[in-house]
Amino acid sequence: MSDESATDGDVEPPEEPRDEPAAEGSSDADSEPADDGTAGDDGALESADDEEPELETDGEGIVGDRQEESEPAYPDPDDDVGGISTPPDDEEMPLADHIEEMVLRLAVVFLVGAAGTAIGLLWASQAIDHVWHNVFPSQFEQVPPPHIYHPLELWLTRIKLSALLGIMVALPMFVYQCYLFMKPGLYPNERKYYLAAVPTSVVLGALGMIFSYLLVLPILFQYFTFYAEGSAGIAYALGDTFDLIITLTGFLAIVFQIPLFMMLAIMMGVTTRKWLESKRLYFWAGFAGLSFMFTVDPTMMAPILVAVTMILLFEGTLLLLRWTGR
Repeated sequence: MSDESATDGDVEPPEEPRDEPAAEGSSDADSEPADDGTAGDDGALESADDEEPELETDGEGIVGDRQEESEPAYPDPDDDVGGISTPPDDEEMPLADHIEEMVLRLAVVFLVGAAGTAIGLLWASQAIDHVWHNVFPSQFEQVPPPHIYHPLELWLTRIKLSALLGIMVALPMFVYQCYLFMKPGLYPNERKYYLAAVPTSVVLGALGMIFSYLLVLPILFQYFTFYAEGSAGIAYALGDTFDLIITLTGFLAIVFQIPLFMMLAIMMGVTTRKWLESKRLYFWAGFAGLSFMFTVDPTMMAPILVAVTMILLFEGTLLLLRWTGR
């Protein structure tokens, strides 16, 4: 009775029950060195050192096993990455082998062009006479005769005209050799586009030359004859006249590749028809700049004809693409 009343009368509960679990769970040996307050911390540090050893560094990064574990694993270049596979025939070759193959293929093209030039020299004089009397829009008797102003002018003109024939013959071979050189690195759909572009490019180049010979050159020389008539005697130099004919014919052969380049760009997803239509004024300005740069003519007639031809080809291709819905 006295003990119970004493317990009820106490205001604060005794602290002994709180210390009992710690006292029961601890031994005398563990409690003795706790006087300085550092024993528990030393034990925690020792256990941390056992779990994670010190890592050596070189000032820029970790050196050791931890660095090797942290390096990312890169995929093998020969494997497919992101679902994109390499071309089926693609294989690595030394740079020297690539250069050797390219030189051999260019040698084949050069030999074909040289053979075409040599064949053209046999009939160069007849070709000069035929071209001269067809680019002037006049009767045969009214065509002004060519004039030679230095001894090698006739031979140089023959060589230039024969070289044009050699280029026409070597162009398909050049395109084909380029295809064989790039074939291992092309995907099947790219090979299909390239093979379709080869004959198309040759046909468009021939159309450009025919267009120049039958339409542009007669208009140009008719203009030359008209503005000089009555004020001066017309004397066309053989070399300068054929320089203009060859330059204009070759440039129009390149100009007629515009539809092919546009269609290939759209088919391969490089651009779209709507984007080309929205930027047509920039293309018109670029065409005018190229025509005035490569067709040097003080009268400005030749650049204007070439620029108009380029713009008509551009707009005609856009019209065809709109009609086909591509």
